[in-house]
Amino acid sequence: MDKPQIMIVEDDLDLSEMLTAYFRVQNYEVITAAWGEEALQLSRENDIDLVVLDIRLPDIDGYEVCRQLRTQRRTQDTPIIFLTEKRDRVDKLQGLELGVVDYITKPFDIQELRLRVRNAISRVKRQALVNPVTDLPEGSMVEERLTALITGEAPWTILQLSINSLVRFREMYGFVAADDVLRAVTLMIRNAVREHGSPDDYIGHIGPEDFIIVTHADNIEAIRSRIQKRIEQSREYFYPLKDRDKAREAMEANYLKLDSGVISSADGPFSDFEELKQKLQAKVTSS
Repeated sequence: MDKPQIMIVEDDLDLSEMLTAYFRVQNYEVITAAWGEEALQLSRENDIDLVVLDIRLPDIDGYEVCRQLRTQRRTQDTPIIFLTEKRDRVDKLQGLELGVVDYITKPFDIQELRLRVRNAISRVKRQALVNPVTDLPEGSMVEERLTALITGEAPWTILQLSINSLVRFREMYGFVAADDVLRAVTLMIRNAVREHGSPDDYIGHIGPEDFIIVTHADNIEAIRSRIQKRIEQSREYFYPLKDRDKAREAMEANYLKLDSGVISSADGPFSDFEELKQKLQAKVTSS
């Protein structure tokens, strides 16, 4: 299992080195920064599970670092613990308003800091079972569900739905616009399953932008057709009004078009979840 990676942003080099050595012994990967701008650069280059952030830094203060971390998609939900000499209530409130999960004043108990770091990372991992944009299960929750299918004896069918070129759309219009597309598609999927599926159908993510529906084989085409029709009716309106001409060109190039694939227990046996995932992806084609 990969070690959690934490970033320590502290301009006191002795303290930074002490924390680095301690957390590495505790089985964490650690990167350090002594300046706010350096921390922001590292946050764009690394997958960070938690930030220990000093408020007083040589260039920009910890509050500004925190604000900028919250505007980056990569770190918008990364837990941040303020490490500071400030004890005033107003300082703590300012940190909490920025989404800081904890606040420790110097001098501090290193064991207490370790527990707070561990608990903050654990909370995020528990939340990560559900996609924060669509509120659908993903990750290990979906893997467990599909593993139970392939090891069971009951017949099953899975429909995968992916939105073509959503990554490119995000690069052009930002993650807020792309998230709006994901939310809209999620609503279309829920409605289609409610209208044409069964009460025990299962909806989740097999990838960040790839949906799956576990349903009965007889429901597949009605569900897929309903979703495809709604997306075709809506695709142009996903684009900003000022770019509607570009939107038509993009649609001709299949941007934001539905890709889908179906796999069933009859296509097996499958040795594990990864084999199922690979074979399902191989069946996904532009619809």
